[in-house]
Amino acid sequence: MKNIVLCGFMGSGKSTIGALLSERLSMPLIDTDKYIESKLDMEIPQIFAERGEAFFRQTETDVCRELSKLEGYIISTGGGTLLKPENVSAMRDGGIIFLLNVSEGTVLRRLGGDRTRPLLQREDKEAAVHELMTKRMPLYKRAADHIIDAEQQPEAVCTMIEDIFCGG
Repeated sequence: MKNIVLCGFMGSGKSTIGALLSERLSMPLIDTDKYIESKLDMEIPQIFAERGEAFFRQTETDVCRELSKLEGYIISTGGGTLLKPENVSAMRDGGIIFLLNVSEGTVLRRLGGDRTRPLLQREDKEAAVHELMTKRMPLYKRAADHIIDAEQQPEAVCTMIEDIFCGG
């Protein structure tokens, strides 16, 4: 059985949708960010601060290779995971990639008070989100097998993914 791979910008709902799908489809969930934190015994902001973004991104690539060998999992990827072609290739080998598509406004609303995202630790979060989304969205779209409107309620988003994944 293939994996369901969720990708999208931070705040697009990957963790929420992943948990709901896991429950609804009785498939185990792996969140790549949490997996990396567990593997390194450090939280992501600490990894960025102490080891740098390049180290974190290489760890993501190693994790993608490792997780691509699994079958029947839901894999919720970090916001930057599928920006590298080799990560996309690894995830596509074992899964179907779903992009959870949301607007900049939705990201800002969902992440308004969030202090855990290293790439958003700037005065002007609006500009940070705009710059990052402008760079990342074309890559997400290229990586995705299916683009899902994630502006809707989580249950509706899950139903769309289930219908595609289960051939409904």
